[in-house]
Amino acid sequence: MKPMIKLLAALLLAPLSGLAQVQVGQPAPDFTGTDIHGKAHKLSDYRGKIVILEAYNFDCPFCANHYKTGAMQALQSAAVSRGAVWLIVNSTAAANPSYRKPEVARQEVTRQGIQATAWLDDHTGAIGKRYGMKTTPHMFVINPSGVLVYQGAIDDRPESSGDPRPARNYVRQAIESLMAGRPVPLAETQPYGCSVKYAD
Repeated sequence: MKPMIKLLAALLLAPLSGLAQVQVGQPAPDFTGTDIHGKAHKLSDYRGKIVILEAYNFDCPFCANHYKTGAMQALQSAAVSRGAVWLIVNSTAAANPSYRKPEVARQEVTRQGIQATAWLDDHTGAIGKRYGMKTTPHMFVINPSGVLVYQGAIDDRPESSGDPRPARNYVRQAIESLMAGRPVPLAETQPYGCSVKYAD
């Protein structure tokens, strides 16, 4: 079964048309997004903090596995408790069955124990496309100066089941390196997971 899952993941990694290509080492594109409580979040308002962007869709088994095991919540909590900002970006189109209306999303946050700073409702795909978010999850780490220092997979384990916590977690490595004043050891990897369900 595992070879089939890996093949499926590889097929889902095919580049999507209409997506921007953000560059590691360059300023992260600014954006304003509205969260599921109606509050606006502007990336540039978080200058001076580490910011993590997470492309999210709980209906994707790769994304869901990180939550069902508690691995994603633990990583979110560890980052936020140390002053980082973690923004979930849900770019699922409103017409897609996987879209969560704000009231449903708020229930999902509670049910899953999500520890992110905010869940941004990006059903227009504006943020996702600007960053070239391809899969769920697709992760981005931005340093306190506003520079993108990591993008790609959350870890080196492209599996939709089992415990991901023993894997090499690239996002954790990036966060810990930034907090210790060290260079990020690996700046870019190939994201895995399900394709982001954009409107077009």
